[in-house]
Amino acid sequence: MNPSSASSARVLVAALRASSGPLQAAPWLAAAAGFFLFPGYEPLATQIFVMILFAMSLDLLVGYAGIVTLGHAALFGCGAYTAGILALHGMTDPIATALCAMAAAAAVGLLSGSLMLKTKGLALLMLSLATTELLHEIANKAAFWTGGADGLQGISFGPVLGEFALDFRGRTAYVYSLAALFIVYLFLRALINSPFGWSLRGIRENDARMRALGCSVFSRRLAAYVIASALAGLAGALQAQTTQFVALDSLSFELSGNVLIMLILGGSGRLTGALIGVPVFMFAQDALAKQDPANWYLWQGLILIGLTLFAPGGILGICSRAWRALQRRGGP
Repeated sequence: MNPSSASSARVLVAALRASSGPLQAAPWLAAAAGFFLFPGYEPLATQIFVMILFAMSLDLLVGYAGIVTLGHAALFGCGAYTAGILALHGMTDPIATALCAMAAAAAVGLLSGSLMLKTKGLALLMLSLATTELLHEIANKAAFWTGGADGLQGISFGPVLGEFALDFRGRTAYVYSLAALFIVYLFLRALINSPFGWSLRGIRENDARMRALGCSVFSRRLAAYVIASALAGLAGALQAQTTQFVALDSLSFELSGNVLIMLILGGSGRLTGALIGVPVFMFAQDALAKQDPANWYLWQGLILIGLTLFAPGGILGICSRAWRALQRRGGP
């Protein structure tokens, strides 16, 4: 067994031990098994893992804190450019650059969140969108640092942990991104089940009542925003490291919209929603583009409208209702 295979097996064992039931372990079993069963698809799977991590960071805001934003790509792109620029200037260790990317994205999140979270509703949406557009334009104009419209090219990273090279086949990247995703999943699961996580749910449901109970609503919303920003920056760093390229599209409104659709598709307010919604969206997008290249955006929009109207809980909501119906039918 080569080092990458051994690492994948260790990730699988850790997933099984950390999961509290077979249903929670199933996605991690599938991901680890895919490493062995589908050789040649590692680059695609790696991008799926990165987008799942990105969607999980957004779920902390949308699903748990009730902060709806259209500017989450600003933090993703900040992480990607930070990792890429550091690599160009000699700092090539993947873990070190990922940590720096998280710090940079958290700083941007702290600054922007301090202003945006004083508003609600449409004003918050517009400010989050403006933040993304502002960073997009800065990256476009600062071509000396970012490569502008051509993107950040010619970047390379050293081996993970000093031993596992990020090879062209993407086997190390597969294990590396899966391990990062799993660690983030465990962290978020602990966070949302902590008193802090329950206070976010209370703020989402009724912030006035939480304020009356003595809860500092603004500081908790800001803390959630900074944490989500750091995790989005990590996703951006992984994207830069595994593709060795940073495109200007990493700061685009389209990316913010797509990750929100992925989350709605799977079911927001549940960490497993991202695990379902992201691969379904990416495979459906690919299939629709092949079947009807001229109108696939139309079909994507119709599917989203249908889910919003008839299945507001996403795919997981449909599954939950179906399971409850089966339980009622099988009961006494």
